Amino acid sequence: MNYTYLYRKLVLLSFFLLAATTLFAQSTVVTGTVIDARTNEPLPFVSVKFNGTSIGGPTNNDGKYTISTDNPVKQIKISFLGYKDVLMNVKRGVTQTVNVKLVATANELDEVVVKSGKKPKYRNKDNPAVELIRKVIENKEKNRPEAYDYVEYKEYDKMQFSLANVSPKLSEKKFFRKYAFVIDNRDSTTVPGKSLLPIFLNEKVSQYYYRKNPEKEKTVVLGEKNVNFGGSVDSEGLGAYFKHMYYKVDIYDNTVFLMTNNFLSPIAGSSPTFYKFFITDTVAYKNTKLVELSFTPRNTTDMLFVGKLYITLDGNYAVEKVELNINKNINLNFVNSMRVNQEFEQNSDGRFHVSKSTTLADFGLTKNKKGGLFGIRTITYGNYTVNKPHPDTTYQHKEYTESDEVQNRSDKFWVENRLDTLTTAESKVYKNVDSLRNMPSFRRTLDIATLLLAGYKGFGGFELGPANTFYSFNPVEGFKLRVGGRTTPELSKRYYFETYGAYGFKDERFKYFLSATYSLNNKSIYKFPQNYLRVSTQYDTHIPGANLQFVQEDNFLLSFKRGENDKYLYDRSYNFDYVHEFENHFSYHAKFARLTQAPAGSLYFLNTVGNNTANVVKDLTTSEAGLSLRYAPNEQFYQGKIYRVPVPSKYPVLSLDYTAGLKNVFGSSNYGYQNLHVQMDKRFYLSILGYADVTIEGGETFGQVPYPLLDIFRANQTYAYDIYSYNLMNFLEFVGDHYASINIDQHFVGFFFNKIPLFKKLKWREVASVKAIYGGLSDKNNPSLHPSLYQFPVTAAGEPITYGLGSTPYVEGSVGIENIFKFVRVDLVRRFTYLDHPDVSKWGIRARVKFDF
Repeated sequence: MNYTYLYRKLVLLSFFLLAATTLFAQSTVVTGTVIDARTNEPLPFVSVKFNGTSIGGPTNNDGKYTISTDNPVKQIKISFLGYKDVLMNVKRGVTQTVNVKLVATANELDEVVVKSGKKPKYRNKDNPAVELIRKVIENKEKNRPEAYDYVEYKEYDKMQFSLANVSPKLSEKKFFRKYAFVIDNRDSTTVPGKSLLPIFLNEKVSQYYYRKNPEKEKTVVLGEKNVNFGGSVDSEGLGAYFKHMYYKVDIYDNTVFLMTNNFLSPIAGSSPTFYKFFITDTVAYKNTKLVELSFTPRNTTDMLFVGKLYITLDGNYAVEKVELNINKNINLNFVNSMRVNQEFEQNSDGRFHVSKSTTLADFGLTKNKKGGLFGIRTITYGNYTVNKPHPDTTYQHKEYTESDEVQNRSDKFWVENRLDTLTTAESKVYKNVDSLRNMPSFRRTLDIATLLLAGYKGFGGFELGPANTFYSFNPVEGFKLRVGGRTTPELSKRYYFETYGAYGFKDERFKYFLSATYSLNNKSIYKFPQNYLRVSTQYDTHIPGANLQFVQEDNFLLSFKRGENDKYLYDRSYNFDYVHEFENHFSYHAKFARLTQAPAGSLYFLNTVGNNTANVVKDLTTSEAGLSLRYAPNEQFYQGKIYRVPVPSKYPVLSLDYTAGLKNVFGSSNYGYQNLHVQMDKRFYLSILGYADVTIEGGETFGQVPYPLLDIFRANQTYAYDIYSYNLMNFLEFVGDHYASINIDQHFVGFFFNKIPLFKKLKWREVASVKAIYGGLSDKNNPSLHPSLYQFPVTAAGEPITYGLGSTPYVEGSVGIENIFKFVRVDLVRRFTYLDHPDVSKWGIRARVKFDF
């Protein structure tokens, strides 16, 4: 588990959410349900607004609505085609419930012939709305940009986050007076019913090129501008994470990715199975006659949209306008509402391309908060040109990273290249944040929040931390104190240093780590594509077979382990690494390492030499050269200044690792061997059934080696659930020189629980996993057949604790609940094989902290 990255996400989002939900204004908030007066059925898509204003919105598929405003109002107006308009009085400045019954007009009543008391059943058969959507699906491919041989356009991407409904009186209070220049910079016109105080802004202008044959695409970043909160807040990483939440929407894709979840598109091939469609109007838009096609989920708990499509009747069956609303009944954290609006423009050949895409989301810690965080991402497309070829060089060398020149464009550049305008409030954000960053009180507040939640304290170009590793304990070292840190790009983009020092009070030994990294392309080593050299040295303890890295093993919470856990190694290593990534997302990693392993605790290295003479081996030294190849097509990252984390996607990640043990090199042993490892990771999106993360891997060791150099299968004796380890396998329980494994982690994202009232209210989500590994130990590496190899460890009573896998694979599975308190996952784990081994558990409960929407 990447705790540093998790803490960083938590501090950024928690800081904004907590600030937002405590600074809201006293608004007039009206909620309720609109139903048919005769049938008592809820009415979706009813217009509800404050009378005399444009502030309002439609009811959802259950007839429910919520509207709010800070303006003085007295009434709401409810309107729906075929029903009489209704005016209802409301109280200003309070939250209230107003339920409404609409009466059908006389003309409609005259046309209705009541044959039974039941509402007609919705059917796909002979339904003109379904026939129309099938025509849209049938014509999807020709209405996509990829249908052209060449496409190019300019793109202006604006990402803005604001605090919503901050009280105007806040700046009058003594504590906040010095921040009045920020608090008074509000926008009440962009989103009806919302008073927005912008606090974050990112702008990017790019030029995009596409060629169909051979298929190539290229994006050239022309300029980027970002607010800068200073070293304590990673504005770049924050912007990258926000944009991943507000992913670019392509209505013609089968799925729409928003808030780290996949929603089925209303024009996906299978959409008639999951959506209900209704022809609700015929409208004129941009001199084109369109059919208004409304849609709603058949099951309101599934990851589906509610909204409207506007379809052309010119034979292309293209989408010229779309409104997507996230269904309020789905299991989604922190999101009170979310809407995507897209507009399309006509090309010279009569087909359409997207001209503007706007995604709006209202966040809050609870559904009942009137304040919160409000985000808007607007992407505007201009200079759209089709079938204009360019030389091959135009489509080569994708440009993902930006130079200093691109990130420091003049004000004149932005005036000339923005395809949209900034609001008055947005235009002041950069200057306001710069002023805020220079205020000592603000810097102190951010420093404290970052230290408490992210674990780091910044000192200019150096960060001290992580705080969660300052103290830990284990049976070998006893109480362990550790302090360390790393440099940041504020010191240098080319040179990076990381270090820590630690001391165990039981073994009375000092440990350390030191690394130096040099970027060969004059870019941050965390930027794609990477190209750097690194040298490092380390002396610390290590549990054989543990998946946890040193930085994680020293985490205080991971100090608590089940069963016997006193078999450690002292590792002293010297490493040289060269990493080179290419623009097509292929990379290689060349490495050389010298490692000395010495047993600690109750672990020992013991073999037989000469005439059956027992020999205690003090340590084992190896020198290894290795090459790792990795291919991750279309990979994207959560990108920050001093970290990057791959974003899971539908594309597989393939890796191959080769390691050669070198005899008698730099004092190494006389063991010569090779190790080969292959792995594939892929996320499978299963529409409304959620997604499955699948890992398949295999490995083999060639040569005769003692067990510390074999594959020690990943085990976990902590109470944390580890995705990549076997959670009921003991450390050092299994070794092998060949194996194949599969790991399936299935997330149903509430598909079943959402249909159970109590679980739906708790917003729990189901999860299940299965892990299996099949392998073995060949005769040449079996110490019982070759006494010169190190004996497998045994207990004090002489019982074996380490085995080679037999003809039966090791298998464990789990079922669990995630999203408990929105962060916690708890699994009931079951071990199915090798239950006769000593000190093993058949059942176990494991927990994991996981932040997600």
